[in-house]
Amino acid sequence: MRRGFTLLNTFLVLLVLASCTSNPYSKTNRVYKKQAKVYTKQLSKFPLPEKSDGSALDYGEYRAGTTNFNLRQPNYVVIHHTAQDSVEQTLKTFTLTRTQVSSHYVIGRDGDVYHMLNDYFRGWHGGVGKWGNNSDLNSSSIGIELDNNGFEEFSEVQIQSLLAVLNKLKEDYKIPAENFIGHSDIAPGRKVDPNATFPWKSLAEEGYGLWYDEEEVKNLKTQAEFFKPNPMAIANNSIFTQRIPVLDKILFPEVVPATFDVEMALRIIGFDTSNMDAALQSFKLHFIQEDIQSPLNGNDLKTLYNLYQKYL
Repeated sequence: MRRGFTLLNTFLVLLVLASCTSNPYSKTNRVYKKQAKVYTKQLSKFPLPEKSDGSALDYGEYRAGTTNFNLRQPNYVVIHHTAQDSVEQTLKTFTLTRTQVSSHYVIGRDGDVYHMLNDYFRGWHGGVGKWGNNSDLNSSSIGIELDNNGFEEFSEVQIQSLLAVLNKLKEDYKIPAENFIGHSDIAPGRKVDPNATFPWKSLAEEGYGLWYDEEEVKNLKTQAEFFKPNPMAIANNSIFTQRIPVLDKILFPEVVPATFDVEMALRIIGFDTSNMDAALQSFKLHFIQEDIQSPLNGNDLKTLYNLYQKYL
């Protein structure tokens, strides 16, 4: 009898231990729920107190709450790489109070998705940054961290999981295609994620972010290219007396204007140009993805011109 009682006690202890250790984030999950409850309480408070002599504001006689409202919705998605060695390391980082950093989603190399923060809550993933006139991306965006040390390629299964998350976010919050951006886009010179192997073109083809038209860029000419002597024109000036549509693209290609303002174009797209060198590097990291440190070459300039027209 005593032996059976001992075995039962042992079983119960093991059961309790198993329940406590089955999720290594049980403790931080309780902290999450507690903090969410605090915010829920704050949101449920009536916006204005009843009129009182102690108030600094001259409130009306009655409390009058509107019936027309809903939750604020995110309007941007900012994609990061973790620059850490494993998804476990990142999850730990985001559950330590002292790190003061978080993200709404973390996606592992194996495609596992960890939804760490309610989409309506403000994550701490963007830091100091700017996109267009928006200087507080944390307040209007969802952060997605991809498990990647910063130098390796992103796995196919990881990108497929990312696309599934992006599809849900786009459907839920009607986020415009051009508002799917990277951390390096909003923080030029400070951040370089996601790295140059990130498949921005593939994402754009699915409706997440914009990409340039490769055929249009191919047909574009810079001023230097366009004003080279044209042997065909020299040999037969009469060719200009009658326009031949087939030859238009050859003889009269679209030319990047001499007045094309690179800094203005970068600003139109969204980049912060207070540091032009950093802005150009962030542009190249996203759209060129090679020779990031080099100045713009002719093809880079044509790519920027094509994108500038798309973002107008």
